[in-house]
Amino acid sequence: MKHLVFKNILLLIWIVIGCYTAQAQSLLDSTALDNLSDKDKPALLTQLAERYRTNANYGAATVKAQQSVSLAIKLKNFTEATKAYAMLVNVYANTKQFALLKKTNDTTLSVGQQAKQPIALAYAYYAQALFYNAIDNNELVTKYCQMGLKMLEKKYDPYLTAKIYYQLYALNTRWDNVKNVNRYAQKATESALKTTDYNLLSNCYIALSVAADYNFAATKRELQRDSIIYYLNKVQDLYKQYPQYVARKTYAMACINSADYYLKYFPDTDQAAKTNAIRYASMANEVMRGVLNGEEVRASSLGILSEYAKRDKNTAMTEGYLQEAYSMMKDQQAPYYYTLINIVTALSSFYEQNGNYGKALEFQKKATAYNSKLFDQKQALNAQKLEVQYETEKKNNEVKLLKQSEKYAQQQKYLYIGIAIASLLGLIFMFRSYHFRLRYSLQREKQLHLEKQDAELQMKFEKEEQARLKAEQQLLESQQQQLQKEVMASQLQLEHKKEMLFQIKEKFNDNHQLNINKIWNEELLLDNDFEEAKFQIQQVHPEFFSLLNQRAQQKLTALDLKLCAYLHLKMDTKKIAQLMHIEAKSVRMSRYRVKQKLGLDKEEDLNLFLQKMA
Repeated sequence: MKHLVFKNILLLIWIVIGCYTAQAQSLLDSTALDNLSDKDKPALLTQLAERYRTNANYGAATVKAQQSVSLAIKLKNFTEATKAYAMLVNVYANTKQFALLKKTNDTTLSVGQQAKQPIALAYAYYAQALFYNAIDNNELVTKYCQMGLKMLEKKYDPYLTAKIYYQLYALNTRWDNVKNVNRYAQKATESALKTTDYNLLSNCYIALSVAADYNFAATKRELQRDSIIYYLNKVQDLYKQYPQYVARKTYAMACINSADYYLKYFPDTDQAAKTNAIRYASMANEVMRGVLNGEEVRASSLGILSEYAKRDKNTAMTEGYLQEAYSMMKDQQAPYYYTLINIVTALSSFYEQNGNYGKALEFQKKATAYNSKLFDQKQALNAQKLEVQYETEKKNNEVKLLKQSEKYAQQQKYLYIGIAIASLLGLIFMFRSYHFRLRYSLQREKQLHLEKQDAELQMKFEKEEQARLKAEQQLLESQQQQLQKEVMASQLQLEHKKEMLFQIKEKFNDNHQLNINKIWNEELLLDNDFEEAKFQIQQVHPEFFSLLNQRAQQKLTALDLKLCAYLHLKMDTKKIAQLMHIEAKSVRMSRYRVKQKLGLDKEEDLNLFLQKMA
């Protein structure tokens, strides 16, 4: 008993020190605020607002947050303004001021987007999570928490990271998701350890104790059970070490949980557990005495104390604790009906067990009345939530429609831009195509001109080649004709010689006394005449014999050609007879035969024909 009294004395000392330190710290904060430049004031004002909020002084918290907002907006520091607005969202969510909550939440998101900084957007998404948590939209709580964590990957802030993970932890306790409760409680604590916010770290330790409670319920392992008190003791150590930074309510909640731990998990016969439970419940009751909105915690501590008094069959203390709790709770301006119902139900049960059925009935009626008020309160809150949800859904739908309209407008804009670009590209293509066609046409015209020149040169070359070939052919024909003429002339001469030799032979046979010299001289003379005639025919009329052969209807013999040649040279019959060594009569007959071969009429003159042909 002395030990317990000593502990209580120490507790009172800690409370007094805590109160004094809190007052001193408030003065220090005011002095620090005055000494700061306007640029640094918003951050400190937001920190002060958070300190007031954690101590349930929501009025002061609202004032400080609004001051921070005004100054930050004035300085155009939208990141600090977003933090301050997020603080106001948290306050309005705690106090269930749904109309202000929605309006402030919308403003927070707008300012956060205006800041265009990852940390500002992270605070804005955290505020969204707080808002949707207040109106029980768990799906969107998770969504915005994840979005906030995504932003924090770009700009890490351990304080906000711990806050978001703590929010996810609290959400998963509603679903009894043991795995996620452990996961998020651990992550929240890891981030909180990197900060100097010892109240936040204390809350994270309480979260770990709750996770250990879940684990023990699932495994029944004593190690898990001992972890519960281990983490709660860490909160108490932090409060003793940093009383000015750990909220008294946070510390009191750790004490209540410790007392409940011993009440729940240890038998009635375990005196050490009983002593610890009474000590922690008493500490929670004393530390919250005089604290704004601390009645609920004190009522919980008195409920635990009444349970132990009941176990000791100390009816006076049991009734005293319950009546004190009831008296404290019913005088609240806004009673917490859950706790009130538990208290009056406990009193009704207590009086029933002690045979005081009148009071038992009285408190049972009060329990019914409080249940009715709780129901009405829930209905009113649900109506506000539904209204806010409706407004939010309506606004979200409007935003969606606006985004869709913007999307369609953007798509239409892109379409018009695409059409304009396509048109421009089409014009460029047409211009390039025209330019290309023009250039191609010019090149084609030039090419055609060159091809024409090439064709003309080719034709000229071909004509020249044809002329050359024709000239060569004519030369060959001329040479051939010349050869034919020479052959014919030589043949004429040879025939003449042959005839002359034949005549000499005949004359020699007839008359052995021939004058050889005379015959030789005559023959030389005839040879000269023949050579002269041949020369004239070859030089003056090279085509003579070919034309004769072309005109002749029957083939002309060599003698025929020789006769024509003599006639062409205008030799008389006598001369021709002498050259050919034939009678004049034979010459006339040969003339008639040649005329027939040439297809001349009787009236036509052979000599005149031969002259014209040349």
